[in-house]
Amino acid sequence: MIELDVLIIGGGPAGLSAAVEAARSGLTVEVVEQRESLGGAIHRQPIPGVAPIHQAAGSHVDWKALEKAFSEARTPVRHACVFLGVDGDGLVLIENRHSGNLEQLRTKTLVLATGAIEKVRPRAGWQMAGVSTAGGLQVMMKETGRAPKGRVLIAGTGPLLIAVAAQMARLGNPPVAIVEEGDPLRRLGAGLAMLGHPEILREAAGYLSDIYRRRIPWLRGTRIEAIERDGGNLRVVMLRSDGRRQSLHVDRIGLHDGIRPNDFSLPSATARTDRGPIIVRAGDCREALGVFAAHADGQRAGRKVADMLSGGKGHTLLNRMVERARNAQSTLTALFAPVQGEALLSTLPDETVLCRCEGKTVGDLRQLCDRADRLTGREVKHNGRFAMGACQGRFCAANTAQLMAEIKPDGLVPSTDDLTGRRWPLRPVSIAALTGVSQTRTNHE
Repeated sequence: MIELDVLIIGGGPAGLSAAVEAARSGLTVEVVEQRESLGGAIHRQPIPGVAPIHQAAGSHVDWKALEKAFSEARTPVRHACVFLGVDGDGLVLIENRHSGNLEQLRTKTLVLATGAIEKVRPRAGWQMAGVSTAGGLQVMMKETGRAPKGRVLIAGTGPLLIAVAAQMARLGNPPVAIVEEGDPLRRLGAGLAMLGHPEILREAAGYLSDIYRRRIPWLRGTRIEAIERDGGNLRVVMLRSDGRRQSLHVDRIGLHDGIRPNDFSLPSATARTDRGPIIVRAGDCREALGVFAAHADGQRAGRKVADMLSGGKGHTLLNRMVERARNAQSTLTALFAPVQGEALLSTLPDETVLCRCEGKTVGDLRQLCDRADRLTGREVKHNGRFAMGACQGRFCAANTAQLMAEIKPDGLVPSTDDLTGRRWPLRPVSIAALTGVSQTRTNHE
């Protein structure tokens, strides 16, 4: 088994940028991607036979340049392969979804570029059929070239809501409304600060022009209180910042409350396993800063591993680009801050589902926490099955930890890691795959 210089997990903008940068240094590089195409969520490619949907001009140009540079680097890609971790012998474990086998690879450095995951705050009724994430609707549009059918409501907070609404409008089915908890038009200071980021403003202006041209209502300073089934429709109850309530009947809802690093169960950044590779994170997996930072941070990671292997000194310009993106993200957070403040999960009714995989509710967690001896996150997981489902806590662990802290505000504050842990394998794997483990040859042999 030949040892690679660099193995990169994730074929999105950060992973591909890292691959290009490392390959330019003459290193042997391979990319592992769980899908059949590259691009990640932000540059998701359409299924065969479907034309790509319209993208913002700047994003489209950046992707085409990166796609060209990666093609010229001639870096091998393992498609339909899922990263599971590093075993006790320091070998990287990959589940090949085509063969159904577990494969082992040896590498000097491992770059984790697994992107971000959407944050969705629980609401009463959010587990109902027809309720998904806004990002999920966007990915569907990118893959199929079609907007979701029926009356669709986009709700939560953040600029992604505007992008999804505009893309739906361009595909012929604009949403009935955008329900935004913040009010960017009231945040004068943050709005002025965005003038320092013209590339983001240009993209936002394009989306907003579509929204106003199609007369899509933008209900700012408004929060969803509950989602109810009303015949064949969903009834959405909303609370406005002036205290008034109103409702809408829709067929589908896309929720979004920001993004967070997809770093569940991963080791700490820049770590070395006992017998394994040096591990470096890149892009949103390291810090959720969005696509404008992913390219630069991927380059930074590629340069970092090259320097580690050759004794170089790094690249100050790339670090400055990441810092600029960090400032932009901080400004966007202030711009879209909820007008009514951050919603407390402890105000939700007991029957509100907290863990969708296992059907565990707010009331179930209250009952676990209503005892003299304070339970740890791990004890809540094993006694209540929170974060034990198919998603392994990717959607519920942070919310569960937050509600635990609200129920018992005194003492040690629980964290997401208390429920998910940091361990290999990262996700469930079949016994059949484990027993069929093989030390595969690399494309460089």
